[in-house]
Amino acid sequence: MSHIARLCITCPDRPGIVSAVTTFLYTHGANIIDLDQHSTDPQGGSFFLRLEFHAPVLDMSRAALETAFGEVVGERFGMDWRLSYADDVKSVAILASRHDHCLMELLWRFSRGEMPCRVAAVVSNHADAQKSVESFGVPFFHVPVANGDMAAAEAAMMDIIKDVDLVVLARYMRVLSGDFVAAFPKRIINIHHSFLPAFVGADPYRQAHDKGVKLIGATAHYVTAELDAGPIIEQDTARVNHRFGVADLKSTGSELERTVLARAVTWHLQDRVIVHGNKTVVFR
Repeated sequence: MSHIARLCITCPDRPGIVSAVTTFLYTHGANIIDLDQHSTDPQGGSFFLRLEFHAPVLDMSRAALETAFGEVVGERFGMDWRLSYADDVKSVAILASRHDHCLMELLWRFSRGEMPCRVAAVVSNHADAQKSVESFGVPFFHVPVANGDMAAAEAAMMDIIKDVDLVVLARYMRVLSGDFVAAFPKRIINIHHSFLPAFVGADPYRQAHDKGVKLIGATAHYVTAELDAGPIIEQDTARVNHRFGVADLKSTGSELERTVLARAVTWHLQDRVIVHGNKTVVFR
């Protein structure tokens, strides 16, 4: 993995983009091993590209390569681009409350090497999961919201996680402030226990039961200042029927939540997600 790099690009669509990118990489000794692209409209639309390349022998340093790409290709096509390297392992902080099914799923996948990251910390407003978290060799921090003082709790959490690359809300049942969210732009992923935009807010399974729904779901999305309104990364659904009580809906929903969140986090870590306005392009 030390020789694998990933290039993600957003720019106005026009002829010659793929040719310019691939020619530049070839010229500097890179071998392209995966490429995916999408255009919203070939005339006046937006173009998105994710590319992986293998470069065991580049003819320049990483910093020089990035500078050259920006000058030769990026500026020419008006690109918003980022270049990352697979061996730069991202650090992740997981925030959780009492419901631990999503937390345990992430830690289990991390322990098996299925998630390319380092879990720097698990932070919870309850101490229930401490022993379980520490059994994975991951630091656990209990940060209660004393007397409803969320500002103090956020300050304490920020001291712990301020340097991480990604924050995952694994059923963290507190609303984060705009200032906290702004400290991690496009770097906080939440799992919402319903198929957004349906059943926004508290107790969605009770809402679903009361409405007699035949389909329930889960949604993983980036967090923005507007509650439950950030760009959606992944969703999934399950069919239910009149025999399902609230407990049955919660059990089925928890399975969806675990897998949907894990997929979204993994794709983010693999640089497969490009945010465009309030939407995402996910190359999988």
